[in-house]
Formats: sequence, structure tokens, C-alpha cells
Amino acid sequence: MIFDEFLKSISKIENIPLPAEASQFKMVPPYRLELVKRQKEAMKNAKSAGVLALFYPSEENLTKLALILRKTYNGVHSAQVGFPGGKLEDHDNSLLDAAIRETNEEIGVSKNHIEIVKKLTQVYIPPSNFNVQPFMAVTKETPKFIKEESEVETIIQVELTHFLDENVITSKKVKTSYNVEVEVPAFKLNNYVVWGATAMMLSEIKDILKQLL
Repeated sequence: MIFDEFLKSISKIENIPLPAEASQFKMVPPYRLELVKRQKEAMKNAKSAGVLALFYPSEENLTKLALILRKTYNGVHSAQVGFPGGKLEDHDNSLLDAAIRETNEEIGVSKNHIEIVKKLTQVYIPPSNFNVQPFMAVTKETPKFIKEESEVETIIQVELTHFLDENVITSKKVKTSYNVEVEVPAFKLNNYVVWGATAMMLSEIKDILKQLL
């Protein structure tokens, strides 16, 4: 989709109610409920993070969405696809500030070029005990991406038409904390498999955009 048409369409986004859990639950791993139950006490002290679903024009003026493949490291989100963003720090005024700051640090998009479109539904991530607040945003300039080498393996640029295609819904086998393999719902975007909390957030974005485009 041409980016100018995308901008016109999303100008009506404020009138669209958030589908929230109705969308997110389409992509929920089958063991999530059990994990949340086990985390009941830990959830009281959950950390907070903000992330951006950033849409932008390609050089051909097509609408794209930026995702990142995280580096392989000793942690629960190692080598996973996610949104740019990160943990709320003491110097951040809000989760939105954290999301914009981290997006600038991770993929090099200037804070001055980011416009927030809509605050989305928060997602709790049991393995890392984080509440993550996503925001849908746009930048009207084609970004000159600069990845943060220590954290980001690859910046994944997903065309909007590809993201909205129903054929990108798939599944992936993952090991649970009980060391049992289960099938989880996922998106296959640019040949990367996206599951878990990121897929839940993407599902809500997709359902909102389907009402507008």
C-alpha cells in the first residue's frame, strides 16, 4: 500500500476501539494461562517496558513496519523477533518516552520524526516478568536505519500488504518450561517466525488496520 494512502486511512484510527484480548488471544501460546498463574506473586513487582510498532515509507513510498531480530544471548528473549523498545528507566518520564528512546537507540530513528498514532493494549510476559506497553507510530520520512550492534542482529522491514495477508499465519514448535514441545500460533514475516507476546501485539494491530484499510 502507498504510504500516503496509509496515512489517510489511519487518520480515523482514534474512532476504532481496541480489540484487546479478543485479538491477542488468537496468538496466545497454549501454556500461557498456566505461566501467568505461576507468576501471580511475581506479577505484583513486574517491570515495565514500552515498544513501538513503527510504520514508515520505503524509498518506493510503500508502507512498511519495522521489527528487530534480537542478538543471541543468555536470556529468555534471545534470538527472537520483537518490536524496537525496552525497559522503563529512571530518567524516562513515561512508557512512551522509554519506547521512543529505545527505538532511537536500537534502530536509529530520530525521536523528532516519530509521531504516535495510538496506544495499544498492554501485554504481560511471564518468562521475563514484564508488562509491555505497545504504541502504534509513524515516521513520514524513509528512515536511515542504524542498528545497535550489541542488541540487534537484524532490522526486519515488513511490507504492510505482506503483514495483512492471512497466509502469514502459521505455527511453531517451542519447548515449555516443563521441557515439553507444544505448537504455538505465529506469524511468518519475511521468513522470520514471530510468536509469543510480539505476535499477540501484532494480532491487535492487524485487526485494527483491517477495519481501516
